[in-house]
Amino acid sequence: MKIDSSEITTLLKAQIKGYESKLETDDVGTVISVGDGIALCYGLDKAMLGELLVFPHDVYGMVMNLDNEDVGAVLLGNDREIMEGDTVKRTHRVVEVPVGDGLLGRVVNALGQPIDNPTPIVSEKTRPIERIAPGVMTRKSVDTPLETGIKAIDAMIPIGRGQRELIIGDRQTGKTAIALDTIINQKGKGVKCVYVAIGQKNSSVASLVDRLKSMGCMDYVTVVSASASESAPLQYIAPFAGMAIAEEWMEKGEDVLIVFDDLSKHAVAYRTLALLLKRAPGREAFPGDIFYLHSRLLERACRLSKDFGGGSITALPIIETQAGDISAYIPTNVISITDGQIFLVVDYFNEGQRPAIDSGFSVSRVGGAAQTKAMKSVAKSLKIELASYREMLSFSQFGSDLDPATKKILTHGGVLMETLKQKQYRPYPLWKQVFELYTVGKGYFDSLPLAEVGTSLVELDAYAESKCKKELDALQSSGVLSEDISATFDRVIGEYLSSRAK
Repeated sequence: MKIDSSEITTLLKAQIKGYESKLETDDVGTVISVGDGIALCYGLDKAMLGELLVFPHDVYGMVMNLDNEDVGAVLLGNDREIMEGDTVKRTHRVVEVPVGDGLLGRVVNALGQPIDNPTPIVSEKTRPIERIAPGVMTRKSVDTPLETGIKAIDAMIPIGRGQRELIIGDRQTGKTAIALDTIINQKGKGVKCVYVAIGQKNSSVASLVDRLKSMGCMDYVTVVSASASESAPLQYIAPFAGMAIAEEWMEKGEDVLIVFDDLSKHAVAYRTLALLLKRAPGREAFPGDIFYLHSRLLERACRLSKDFGGGSITALPIIETQAGDISAYIPTNVISITDGQIFLVVDYFNEGQRPAIDSGFSVSRVGGAAQTKAMKSVAKSLKIELASYREMLSFSQFGSDLDPATKKILTHGGVLMETLKQKQYRPYPLWKQVFELYTVGKGYFDSLPLAEVGTSLVELDAYAESKCKKELDALQSSGVLSEDISATFDRVIGEYLSSRAK
């Protein structure tokens, strides 16, 4: 048998021409450099921005740069075992996290994997960490209060469900304490909570979780932790993962509170990634899109209209300032994105005013729309009275002889400041806040020494509970301070002061 080479050549060409490769070469690439948690990959021509990549040793990465010659990916794990020349594969899906009620009571990392115990997360659904915020026509105006249980905030800087209220101040001024008290106050109110810890110490997160457990609050809380020991990519995606978890509940018509503690460290993590990816640095070495980073995150917090379920996400981002400088780059960015800010001052904190809230700089752009009628009636002049007190206090330091009107303002202001003091982990119900503010607002305690105001309020609360429990319950349930309830309050307060004078 004679073998004709031309026939073999023709046959091979026909087979090659009709061959359809089942393997897409664009789905597999090669690592050309790796270091500092960043991998440059060649050959992934069809990779998507934000797509999940699989590296050897079960290390995942996320595409963040799409250049002409290569793809820049951040590694969501240890990069020590990744070498140049390793194979990297596409997954055709973006980074996702598990969502649903199975995450309640759990502590997870930025990828939604459990870190509190080996028990796997029970979830039948995942959501991409990035998504476009709900449009204007799907939203509803904020008109339902999200009570923090903190007198100073609920009275002067009310927060509504679906609002974004910034907590800002220097280190160690009680920012996390306010957020934690707000979470504790949601117990029994049907609000699910997500706490995102970014760049915190592991011991701090563990202490917070223990506190929530001891107060019976973990049943409605999910903690997402990307601690200081974690890589910058995990700190970068943590708040987006937390927001994805919250959105699942919002779209089911539920109310959610999410705390970002804190976005200053988040911005630093993103700056680290941007510089390693050779993106152009701008002001304070942050990349130019740092504003867009936080705006696309916080815009996802809103209240949906009834046609879209009626759920809400209330966001409490935290920003740490340096020496009270709120004009720095990141603070001004987040202030412009949010619906108001709670400004904490070191001097007030050191004076023993806890929470150390500056009522002048603090503001809620939702305002009275997120307050009950009862709270609105007793707190309407509170900010003005405190402003007058602060102004008179500064002038009184220059002279010893004060006229009666000035003394009255200083005395009343001092009583108000004492009333607004509140211990941590003790959020107040609505009736107690309204009752105390009603008492001092009417000037009943202006004749008491300042040192006795706090203890007198505690005694008065207990006395009122024994004498007018029915009226207090009605106030708590309706949120309305009627004339009959006001008259009862006046009578009870008068009886208490009379018994105290004897």
